[in-house]
Amino acid sequence: MCTAADSIVTYAGLRASGLARSELRRQLDAGLLRRLYRGMYARATACDAVREAAAHGGALACVSAARHLGIWMLDEDPSLHVGLGGGGHFRHPVGEPECRCIPHWEDDGGSAPTGGLSVPRVLRQVLACRGLEQFFVALESARRQGLINQRGMIWLRSHTNDAARDAIAFSRSDADSGLESLVRWRLRRYGLRVRTQVVMASVGRVDLLIGDRLLVETDGRVNHDGPLLRHKDLTRDANAAAWGYVTLRFDYALVVHDWDLVERAILGQVAAGNHLASA
Repeated sequence: MCTAADSIVTYAGLRASGLARSELRRQLDAGLLRRLYRGMYARATACDAVREAAAHGGALACVSAARHLGIWMLDEDPSLHVGLGGGGHFRHPVGEPECRCIPHWEDDGGSAPTGGLSVPRVLRQVLACRGLEQFFVALESARRQGLINQRGMIWLRSHTNDAARDAIAFSRSDADSGLESLVRWRLRRYGLRVRTQVVMASVGRVDLLIGDRLLVETDGRVNHDGPLLRHKDLTRDANAAAWGYVTLRFDYALVVHDWDLVERAILGQVAAGNHLASA
């Protein structure tokens, strides 16, 4: 990752820092700086997304900004989201006849090419652009990583709607993955007692515990690949069964692309009473 404030610079800023015109030309020739448009430059350290957003006259916003910050996003849309202030001008870079970028206008403190939005504003954009579910998942990811503090939470509550405030109240700071957040959010309407990150004897920390003994594990794309990790998961499940627990294990593809099946599997176990302690 790179920060827009460090990697995107204006000509005025370069001159104010003492950079002479001759040195500017030298750095351009050496590839240390790249001219985006008149008066705006990118350092060689700028990542592609930040440089592309700046070339459009703004900074990363919404989904693109969230990904850049390391916030887990459900949306896999490759479109670039560009934030612009109320007086900003959306540019079409030379040589890019078809632009798939999505502009976001922020009248109350929007982005300039040399500085991105704060995390609370990014989350508010995700809410408006991608809806409540993705907002919730992104919020829990930001909270888990310490990217939003109490002051930011207060701002977010006061600058969103009632549905978002309800999601904020439901959110936690210990969700271990976006998949875990997604499952908990989607199960909420059933009124089940769902606990997260529960430590269990002989098993370790589990993603979700529904009721008294139904475990739901969400396996991400990376942390459960390979025969050794698969064996570890099977050992955990066997230990859980030995203690009287039922384990359902779902991977990324199931949770994201086949939720109906995941939901039926969970509710089937609930209907059978397998989430309740034995009499």
